[in-house]
Amino acid sequence: MKRTFENPLIGDTVHFTKFAHEPGGSATIIDVELKPGGGNGLHFHKTMAEQFECLEGIVSIQVGKLVRQLKPGETATAPAGSLHRFFNASAEPAKFRVTIDPGHVGFEHTLKIAYGLAADGLMTKSGMPKKLWHMGTLIRLSDTNVPGLFSLLQRPMAWLAQRALDDGRYEKELKPYTD
Repeated sequence: MKRTFENPLIGDTVHFTKFAHEPGGSATIIDVELKPGGGNGLHFHKTMAEQFECLEGIVSIQVGKLVRQLKPGETATAPAGSLHRFFNASAEPAKFRVTIDPGHVGFEHTLKIAYGLAADGLMTKSGMPKKLWHMGTLIRLSDTNVPGLFSLLQRPMAWLAQRALDDGRYEKELKPYTD
């Protein structure tokens, strides 16, 4: 089973140390190599918490309005429902571990699909899927929710994702990335 995935658009790598279904508890554990300037936008998950542990370099974690710069061995937690993001504001690559509790198979699939779409040229240069239903599916699978104006699009994108599940497009186009 493949465990390491690289996103050629943003130059980041994720390595699944533990999948949710594997022995040793229900958590998903992912090691992330984040290039300088890399990161994600503010979002939240309703069903899972994320604990971030810096392994190498410096990684910045924002939970709510609080931003912390983590050095190796330091941790920060984003409880379920909390607005959060991670980013690398330093000039050097950073490596950190994310423990998702409880583990989340949909989140695991989302990373595999997103990195696969990027590798196959099916993402824009800014890292967004070229097809709206792809975006809707990634959001739906991962329990990712965003604040602000973009949140108004989540319901229509969830509808597009459901249609893709119902008519077989998910099985044909995206499911192969999860195998």
